[in-house]
Amino acid sequence: MLLVYRSTESFPSSEQYGLTSQMRRAALSVPANIVEGFKRQGTQEKVRFYNIAEAFLEEFKYVLILCNDLGCMSSCDDFQAKANTVGRLLYRFAQSAKHRR
Repeated sequence: MLLVYRSTESFPSSEQYGLTSQMRRAALSVPANIVEGFKRQGTQEKVRFYNIAEAFLEEFKYVLILCNDLGCMSSCDDFQAKANTVGRLLYRFAQSAKHRR
């Protein structure tokens, strides 16, 4: 999260309410939904929040590519690698919750 906030500080001011806000919101929503899912009691509820986190991660990855294409970021490779790692871990987390019935 901190890396996302620091990286978006240098975005053009015209994108403050556009790409900057969108990227920060999507990045913040991933761990927020993981935490919320973790605290849920039922398996279906847990998995639902993990799926929501996965959707926000995909949104973040899309905005990341768009920011790179528009020249707001010099390179998004590091972010892409980290996002892919989070995606794999999140998928395994959801699978683990499904099998704990």
